[in-house]
Amino acid sequence: MSLEDITALLHKLEHKNNRLKALVQKYKQSHHLQNALIQLSEQASSVAELTLLYPAIHDILQDYMPSKSFYVVLLNQFSNTLELSYFADEKDGISVPLNQDNNFIQGVTGYVFKQGKTTYFQGDEMQAAANKGLFKLLGTPAEHWVGVPVYREQSIIGVLVAQSYDKQQNYSEQQIELLEVMSLYLSTAIERVKKRELLESEVKIRTRALTQSNEALNLEVEQHKKTLARQHILFKISELATQTKHIDEVYQQVHEIIKSITYAENLYIALYDRETGWLNFPYCVDEYRDNTQPRPFAKGYSELVLRTEQTQLIDCTRAQKLLKSGEVERPGQVNTSNSATSWLGAPLKTAQGVIGLITCQAYNHKHIFNQDDFELITFVSHQIATVLQAHLAAQALKQSHQQLEFRVAEKTKEILQTNMHLQMQIEERKKIEQQLYHDAHHDPLTGLPNRSLFLTQLEKTLQHYQRYPEQQFAVLFIDLDKFKDINDQLGHQAGDQFLISVSESFSQCIREHDLLARLGGDEFVILLTHLTDRQQAEDVAKRLIELMKKPFCMKGICVQSGASVGITYSKTNYKHTDEIIRDADAAMYYAKNAGRSRFEFYHPLLSAGTSPYELETSHHLDSLPMHFRCSEIITLDEQHQSESLLEAFGEHPVLGSTSFEILKKFAADKAQQLEVELQLLTKACQQIKTAQLQMVLFPCSGLLLEKNEFQALCLTMQKHSITKQICLLFNEQEIRYASAVQISNLKMLSEQGYSIGLNDFAKDRCELNLLCDLNFDYLLLSSTFSKRVLQQQSFDLQLQGVLAITKIKQIKVIAKGPSILNYRALLDTHGLSLFIGRQHAISSTATLPADSSNEQILN
Repeated sequence: MSLEDITALLHKLEHKNNRLKALVQKYKQSHHLQNALIQLSEQASSVAELTLLYPAIHDILQDYMPSKSFYVVLLNQFSNTLELSYFADEKDGISVPLNQDNNFIQGVTGYVFKQGKTTYFQGDEMQAAANKGLFKLLGTPAEHWVGVPVYREQSIIGVLVAQSYDKQQNYSEQQIELLEVMSLYLSTAIERVKKRELLESEVKIRTRALTQSNEALNLEVEQHKKTLARQHILFKISELATQTKHIDEVYQQVHEIIKSITYAENLYIALYDRETGWLNFPYCVDEYRDNTQPRPFAKGYSELVLRTEQTQLIDCTRAQKLLKSGEVERPGQVNTSNSATSWLGAPLKTAQGVIGLITCQAYNHKHIFNQDDFELITFVSHQIATVLQAHLAAQALKQSHQQLEFRVAEKTKEILQTNMHLQMQIEERKKIEQQLYHDAHHDPLTGLPNRSLFLTQLEKTLQHYQRYPEQQFAVLFIDLDKFKDINDQLGHQAGDQFLISVSESFSQCIREHDLLARLGGDEFVILLTHLTDRQQAEDVAKRLIELMKKPFCMKGICVQSGASVGITYSKTNYKHTDEIIRDADAAMYYAKNAGRSRFEFYHPLLSAGTSPYELETSHHLDSLPMHFRCSEIITLDEQHQSESLLEAFGEHPVLGSTSFEILKKFAADKAQQLEVELQLLTKACQQIKTAQLQMVLFPCSGLLLEKNEFQALCLTMQKHSITKQICLLFNEQEIRYASAVQISNLKMLSEQGYSIGLNDFAKDRCELNLLCDLNFDYLLLSSTFSKRVLQQQSFDLQLQGVLAITKIKQIKVIAKGPSILNYRALLDTHGLSLFIGRQHAISSTATLPADSSNEQILN
């Protein structure tokens, strides 16, 4: 390598070295600025007032530049003058810059403030500028002087000045830049410290105000507590005035009240009787005296209170003075060692004057009563006096009343003794009258109401029904079967005993508000009230009949009896009780003639002929015009199903258009009923074909299932070939009591492919075994059972059992009842979805319409 190359390399290295030194110096300067700003920010956040902030800034500057002489001038916005905020100088004291008014605006500091930019003067430069008149020289001339304006936003608010009196200590650009940066953050720091000073000042002011307010509030609270305490005491005393307690209890309560306000371990209450001049002590609690005996008025502490009518506070010193002055005298037998060391007594004043005093005392310096105790016991003594006066007056009045009551009792006793004999006579007469009334209105044998009382009650029930037709009633006329046999075989005494037993049994079959009466002989009547449907009367009749099936035994002989029951249900056309008894009696005779041990409801047919027997033998169903009415099977939303219910009706001269189910009861004989039923079945099959009905439910009698009649039924069904279009409905009660032959034939119908169903199911009993043993296709619930499902939970449980079985065996369940949407909606919630719709007349020549535009007959 040549010398020239070495020289070039050295120059290049020197250039890089100088560049690195410059970068290091620049980094050092930045580091100094950053440290200075951090320290300034910390000082601004920590110092509490401006007087501490400026020395802190001065200390920061001294670490990075010659600034032993340093001061800060700020603009006063109110006087618009520059004022010194901080001053530190090596030569001049604080008095030098303050000797002249407005000196800063005229000097070099004011010059910088006016120019609004950083200015750096050396000694000769500052002198030259002063000679030009730019400013005045104030104080000792500095060798190096630098001033930096302090800005807040766009306005100058002061000047930051550093000066040096040493020629060697000049200011570099980096140091001046540091001072400028410090000035930028100074205004923010000053503002923060000023706000903190203002906040602390406000806090001190508010704290002082709150302290004063709190002291006033505490004083007010204490006064309020005292007021509440006194008010509470007054409430307690007021309660004593209103409570009817014994006077001794009142004294004890007063003692408890005094204890709550002052020392009252030893307390007595004295009452003064002006007429006798004696002091009585009705209440005394004292650690040295068990009780205090009455004494005449003397010159003790108590008498001092009564004489002056003022509260007296007596300590040992005053006690000696009172004894020396003669105002108080002590009896000779008083033990001075047990004398009270502090005594407080208050008069009990009322409108009538002082009636006594209440006193508290302390022994052996256990307590010293003070002025507060004096004021409190004076305060409460007036209220206590009023209470005691009221109770004392009440006690005196009570004693007076007791004396009066004693005299009245004596007189009353004499009057009672005088009137006792008369009262006994009146009671005896009442008993006789009651017995006479009972005998006149009750059966002497059974004790039941007789005809007279029954008719009276029936008259009231009829009048009530005429005003409130919704409250139904029924009358049951009962005739005992074979009663003559009992009298003939067992004697009249046994007959009487039988009637008594029957009356007791019948009484258990009715409710408390129902009425059972004996008309005479073996005839009884029952009045059932508050009924909702006919089924309730029917249930009572069934219980009576079932009860009478039990044999009556006496003297080793048993005789089987029974009961025939006629029922008449309330009707609006009833005007007199005779009509009701007449109809119930007619129904009873029909039941007796129809086979006994049964019940029958009254029907107009029973009174249409000369007698029920003649009516039954002369009536012929085959002579009555017959027609059919059809009811669709519908859902809750009125959707028609494929099934329909077809029922036969006859035009009777007395009853009008009447269901065949009612008319067949009056058939002349069994053969006639069978003949009419087969004719109706034949016509129904023709109607089904003509009207092209898909499935018809047709009610049939259980007679058709007997041996010979069943053959005729099968022939009729085979003749018309409508196996899939008709379902034969049999009454549930008939199937329940059907013979083995009838049950066998019913099963045979199902095996041959015919649809069968149960009609009026669960009218009185829910026979689930019928559903399990036989294969029914349809089940029509009775309207009575449907209503009870909505009224009693037990019937809903029975319904759920029925629905469970029918679901397994795929039996369709159809509900009967009123054609009311709400009624159907309620049944739908219980699981029923099919209902009997409205009835429509159907002719032999026309098909059944799908709408309801034809003649409608309500079911």
